[in-house]
Amino acid sequence: MTANVSMQIKHGASEKWYRQFWPWFLIVLPGTVVIASIITLVIAIIHSDNLVRDDYYKDGLAINRYLEQDAFASQMQLSAGGQLADDNIKITLNGTALSEYSHLLLQWQHPTSEELDFQTVLINDGENHYSAQLTQRVTGRWYLTLASFNNNEASDWRLKTEFDTDHTQQFVMDDQANNQGAQTP
Repeated sequence: MTANVSMQIKHGASEKWYRQFWPWFLIVLPGTVVIASIITLVIAIIHSDNLVRDDYYKDGLAINRYLEQDAFASQMQLSAGGQLADDNIKITLNGTALSEYSHLLLQWQHPTSEELDFQTVLINDGENHYSAQLTQRVTGRWYLTLASFNNNEASDWRLKTEFDTDHTQQFVMDDQANNQGAQTP
């Protein structure tokens, strides 16, 4: 019987380490953590958060200009009504002492992806009616900013609103107090 026991001990001792369970168990646990860490790092690099702006100081200095534009729009009692139909957008501008603008600039800001942001130049169709054809399909939620468009000068006013194409195809830009949550460009 002792020969049988000593033979089993020798057989277990002579078995190669890579054929045993415990070394692999002890290697797999930290190996899994290393692989998961590498995958997490790759995901973090590829899908970095672009909502933080690099030029925040310049944006901070420009806030006074944006506040002046909002105040000027309130003084002029500006409002705009817009409608999205297929790939066309139509906007009607209303207000007191309203000038006839040849073009308006409509900025589309996506709430989560800066890469989707774009601008549309609207052309005057007469009597403060403006229209344009959109270059890309618009779906979901957007922050809209409307301003006069001059190649050489900044706009004196701006109107802002939040627009969700999943709920409606029309929007109104008139109450600056309700649009404080919209992002500044």
